[in-house]
Amino acid sequence: MTTAEQRTIRLDSARAGTGPATWGQRAIWGVVTRLGDDAPRYNLPVDLPLTPPRPLSLVLADLTELLLLHDSLHTRFLPAGEDGLEQVVDGSGELPVEIRTTSVAQAAEAGASLLEELAGRSFDHTREWPLRVGLVESDGLVHRLVLAGAHTGMDYWGLGRLLRDLESIRSGETAESLRGSRPSLQPLEAAELQASPLGRRRDEAARRYWSEQLTAGPRQIFREPAAPELADDPHRMFPNALLRSPALAVAVGRVAAELEVSDAAVLLGATSHQLARMSGSRDVLFQVVVGNRFQPAAAASVSTVAQEALFRLTDADRDFADAVRRTRSVAFAAFRHAAYDKWALDREVALLVEKGEAADHSYWWNDTRDPGVGPFDTVEQPRAPLSELIGRTELSWPTEFLPRKNVSVAVDVLTAPGALDLAMTADPAVLGREGMETFLRGVERLIVAEAIALGD
Repeated sequence: MTTAEQRTIRLDSARAGTGPATWGQRAIWGVVTRLGDDAPRYNLPVDLPLTPPRPLSLVLADLTELLLLHDSLHTRFLPAGEDGLEQVVDGSGELPVEIRTTSVAQAAEAGASLLEELAGRSFDHTREWPLRVGLVESDGLVHRLVLAGAHTGMDYWGLGRLLRDLESIRSGETAESLRGSRPSLQPLEAAELQASPLGRRRDEAARRYWSEQLTAGPRQIFREPAAPELADDPHRMFPNALLRSPALAVAVGRVAAELEVSDAAVLLGATSHQLARMSGSRDVLFQVVVGNRFQPAAAASVSTVAQEALFRLTDADRDFADAVRRTRSVAFAAFRHAAYDKWALDREVALLVEKGEAADHSYWWNDTRDPGVGPFDTVEQPRAPLSELIGRTELSWPTEFLPRKNVSVAVDVLTAPGALDLAMTADPAVLGREGMETFLRGVERLIVAEAIALGD
C-alpha cells in the first residue's frame, strides 16, 4: 500500500532580482510555450535511488541548500512586450514536495509512477519555479529522489551540474562553501554580460556567421527524398530508432586517439560523412547543440545556456578520416558562434528562407553525453574483438513523434552501460525506416572498421 502527502521547502532570504532573460532562456522559452500539450516532452526527468537512504529532514535540508546555490531554481518568467522576456528571481517562497510512503520492495515502482506524474505536466513559467520534487519514503527513510526540471530552468549540462552539486551537499558542503570554492555565473549576471557592448558584438558576429554559412550551403541535402508525397501530410509520424552499440563504445576512443581528435569529433565527422554518402550532397549542415560552458563560471551554472551552432562541412563525402579531422576545426569555428539572441536570428533566417537564399538546415546533432560518465564506469569493458563485438549491436524503435518543424533528421548521442547509443528521429518524407537503419549502421561501421584497421 502506498500513501501520499505533501510537504514544502521554504526558501527565505535567497538572492533575488529582476532583469531581462538570457539568450538561452529566451530561446527555450520560445519553444516550450508554443508546444501546448506537447510541452512536457521537454521536461528533464530524474529518478535516483538514495544509497544509503536518508532521513526526510536531511533530504529537505539538502534540497534547500541546492535552491540557495542556484538562482535559476527559484526563477519565474514574465513576457515583456512583443519582443521581451523577464526573469524574476524570487528571494522567498515555497517549493512543494510530493511524498509517497510505501514498502522498500515497492519503492522503485512508486518512484517511476511519481516521476511520470511530475514530469508529465507542463510548467506554468509565470507562477511556478522550474523544479518539481518527489520523495519515496520507506521505514522512516527516503529511498528515492524524483526530480522534474523545466527546460527553461536548466539544460542537460545544467542538470548534470545540479546532480553533482547535490552529491557535494550530501557530503557536507553548503551553498556558501560551494559558491566560495567554485563561483558560478548566475542568469542575471549572464544577461547583464549579454547586454554589454561585448555581448552585443558577440551576438552580431554570431548572426553574421549564420547568415554566411546558410547562404553558402546546399539548398537541399537529400536530393532524392524517400517519400516526398508525405511532406504535406500533417498527420505523418516521425519514427524514432535507437542503435545500442558496445563496439562503438570501444572503437570511438581508438579512432579519436589515432586521428588526434576528440571522440565527439569522430562521431560528428562520421555522421557527416555518412549523410553526404547517402544524400548525394557533398556539403552537409547540422544544427549542433552546444553546451556553451567554455568558462569555469559558466560550467558551474545550472541554467539554460546551450544553444545551436551551425556546422557546415564541405566535401564531406570525400574521405572518412579527412572528414573527421576537418570536423574539429569546422566545429571550433561554429561553436564560437553558438551564443546569440535567438529571436533576432530567427527573424534574419526567415528572411533568407523567404528569398530562397537559405541552405537546408533541418538536420540536428546533439551529443548529450556527460564527460564525467563513461560507458565502462559501472561495467567491465568487453575483451571480445571488435569484429565479434559489432554482432552484439541492437536496433530498436522505441516510439514515434508528431511532426517537428524544420526537422528532417535529428541524431542524439547517449551513454549507456557498456555501450554508446545513437538515437535518431527522421521525417519519413525524407528518410524511411530502412534508410534510418542504413544510416545508423553505416555510422557505426565507419568507426568500427577504422578501429579494426588499427589492429583488432
